[in-house]
Amino acid sequence: MSNEYRMSQARLDELQKELNYLKTTRSDEVAEQIKIARGFGDLSENSEYDEAKNEQGKLYSRIVELEEILQHAVVVDENVADNDAVTIGCTVTVADKKGNVLPVSYKIVGSQESDPMNGIISEESPFGKALMGAKEGQTVTVDAPSGSITYIVQKIEW
Repeated sequence: MSNEYRMSQARLDELQKELNYLKTTRSDEVAEQIKIARGFGDLSENSEYDEAKNEQGKLYSRIVELEEILQHAVVVDENVADNDAVTIGCTVTVADKKGNVLPVSYKIVGSQESDPMNGIISEESPFGKALMGAKEGQTVTVDAPSGSITYIVQKIEW
């Protein structure tokens, strides 16, 4: 069974736009780099050619990755979610077990949208998994590398 990639419609649109760019504009640019590098002479000692071919490999890898993601993408409609519980698209404020509210609120998103350094947490991360389905006032336990950490859900916003 293939992975499901849950994401917002906006993220799906971004990935489709990136795939289109890579298949058209960027692919033509890399092909031109290879063509120019071939003109520099002996390919066995041509670092420009090697670099252009490496770039082509990276390009094709990213195209395949994007096609896989888009083929298995599931758009999450944030408007029909349970407004009482933590789901994708909501922003959660939590407190530690002593009741001290953390200074950062966390937005819960699909795995393709996460940016932990900016408080955007994947539903598949340990923290995201622990929060999913929790309601305000509920205690959740996160299994972290340093051990279990307990949080209390303070507020859920849309």
